[in-house]
Amino acid sequence: MKAIVQYRYGPPEMLTLADVDAPVPAADEVLVRVEAAALNAYDWHVMRGDPRLARLSMGRSGPRARIRGRDFAGRVEAVGPDVRQVRPGDAVFGDLGDANGAFAEYACVPETLVARKPGNLTPQQAAALPLAGVTALMGLRDVGQVEPGHRVLVNGASGGVGTLAVQLAKALGATVTGVCSTRNVDLVRSLGADHVVDYTRDDFTHDAGRHDVVFDLVGNRSLTALRRALAPTGTLVLSGGGVYRGGSLVGPVWLIARGRLLAPFVRHRIAILTTAPSRQHLDTLRAHAEAGRLTPVIDRTYQLPEVPEAIRYVEGEHARAKVVITI
Repeated sequence: MKAIVQYRYGPPEMLTLADVDAPVPAADEVLVRVEAAALNAYDWHVMRGDPRLARLSMGRSGPRARIRGRDFAGRVEAVGPDVRQVRPGDAVFGDLGDANGAFAEYACVPETLVARKPGNLTPQQAAALPLAGVTALMGLRDVGQVEPGHRVLVNGASGGVGTLAVQLAKALGATVTGVCSTRNVDLVRSLGADHVVDYTRDDFTHDAGRHDVVFDLVGNRSLTALRRALAPTGTLVLSGGGVYRGGSLVGPVWLIARGRLLAPFVRHRIAILTTAPSRQHLDTLRAHAEAGRLTPVIDRTYQLPEVPEAIRYVEGEHARAKVVITI
């Protein structure tokens, strides 16, 4: 099969299209014929081994998982003998997690990480949901504990996670403020945001004490500034962020680490978001999509051989919403 492989950390040129053996599903795995895959910031972080501290777990000189990509949509080709929830021919979507392998014609995924594709979405739209959608869902519902009537601010509202977070916050009954650049104001407003802040003109952190939840997806403001935007008993949810700026030792981990240290000593609740893919979360995303409450926004689509170009676009801060690979 054709796949995008990588052996050493580095720029997009380190990614090559190669012929590799098709995977064989284990007893609890599903073999999927991949029809579409989506890019995430995660992909360029792994590609470059950035932040460098993460190489301790990813691999010293290159990623242990050779085939890039984690979000996918496609059709089930075969299943292991212990699989019960899906069968050959089913249209599915999912997240391979740290195992990677979605930028390929076929991928094996544990049954617990795959779910039936939303019937009203194309494979490209469905592939755009898993990691970004689960991040938004867990950040707002599980960690932020958003309830009807809450005032929620999403910093990075035009990105892959942000465009979904705005829609999910509205679905949860919140009043939503989205922060983005000038060119994305109309997009964020079209997703249902009640208020949009253009960060090139206004500083949302000066809007003191208004928000019950601030969901930070960018990592470009200090904890002090972010907390200024919170109501006295508000919650700050930190979820990494950033673009490639020449490499770093710790990246957004520094802000997250400071948040952990500060949390016990301030009146605001500071929560660190860690995500874990699961079929249950994917089922929730499917329900929102099929009810018309959640529609992925796709910025650009590329073909499998064009993955290096696609990642170059994503890591350079030019992308908005999601970038998808058609296979």
